[in-house]
Amino acid sequence: MATSKEYIRFILDQLSGLEEITSRSMMGEYIIYYRGKIAAYVCDDRLLVKPVEAAKQYIPDGSYEPPYEGAKDMLLVENVDSAEYLTGLFEAIYEELPDPKKRKQ
Repeated sequence: MATSKEYIRFILDQLSGLEEITSRSMMGEYIIYYRGKIAAYVCDDRLLVKPVEAAKQYIPDGSYEPPYEGAKDMLLVENVDSAEYLTGLFEAIYEELPDPKKRKQ
């Protein structure tokens, strides 16, 4: 099941208080970038963030799920109804997110 347009719009609206939030569609699912770094995936109407230490502390009892079959587990964000919570989460994890890989030319 692919992510619905309504769900990705809802998540992006919740994150609209942050600068430089962008998304990219990939085969019916989405990658969310925060200030140029991959911060989360939206797959099957679920928000999953990179399981960096700050995310584990922010969501201490969170569950881990792969965004798609064969992928590494990510941290499921269940509290998507609070824009303040999501904004705080993305701000907390930013420094620990890996830098984007340089593209080969």
